[in-house]
Amino acid sequence: MGGSPQQILRRLKLLYHHGYLERPRAQLQYYERGGSRSIAYGLGDKSGTCLKNELGIAVHHDSWDEKNHVIGRVFLEHALLVADVMVAIELTCRKRGIRLLYEDQLGFQTERQPFRWKVKINGGQKLGVIPDRVFALEFPDTNGTNQRAHFFLEADRGTMPVARRNLSQTSFRRKLLAYEATWTQNLHRTRLGIHRFRVLTVTTSAARVNSLVEACSQLKSGHGLFLFADQSILTGDILMERWRIGRPGRDRRFKRVVTDSDKCVTLAGK
Repeated sequence: MGGSPQQILRRLKLLYHHGYLERPRAQLQYYERGGSRSIAYGLGDKSGTCLKNELGIAVHHDSWDEKNHVIGRVFLEHALLVADVMVAIELTCRKRGIRLLYEDQLGFQTERQPFRWKVKINGGQKLGVIPDRVFALEFPDTNGTNQRAHFFLEADRGTMPVARRNLSQTSFRRKLLAYEATWTQNLHRTRLGIHRFRVLTVTTSAARVNSLVEACSQLKSGHGLFLFADQSILTGDILMERWRIGRPGRDRRFKRVVTDSDKCVTLAGK
């Protein structure tokens, strides 16, 4: 946006006091404990009209003030992690001339909730799949033809158990099984028309990464579909960082995942 941090803060405060932005109340407990922390802002009730008129962005006419007031702390922290990851990816794409495509740019607007689906695993049990974000990176291949690499993002704050005895309960292993079944049953092709995909998981610590990789290594197939990293990658060039693959002791630079499409397919099939 330009301008110094102090100027941006003043603009945010003015937008807040005039009803264009809101401050979710779930943050208040942080300030009661003392110390300093950045303030997260959400859309205010005047935001929808402004975004539509100024930028042509369609925003649902909901009561944003009410939503921001009732949003919970856990949901807010998860939403901020998702935003941090997407900001890091977008900044890297701008720097490297790669086009970033969000959900509403992928050609699925006519289908209701295209990025929510169910899969059957062994025994006939159904598992739901709802990625935290879906996006694609578009880049030219060696022939100058634009190619797309599709990704499903999972932002893991370490609050969900890695595994449980019963798959009817939430766990990260349950998510891994659902994505594995999506790939083995070709649902990404029949439902979304996507030739291939990867699942990016950004979590809180290196120790948590190790736990998730170990759980992923127990899958029967599709280990190469999954890439894991902790939040430390968000401060650098995310395309040059090394991500852990779904097998212990193996990693891969994210840039190769994006640009080396043939090896992506081979790796995902191992």
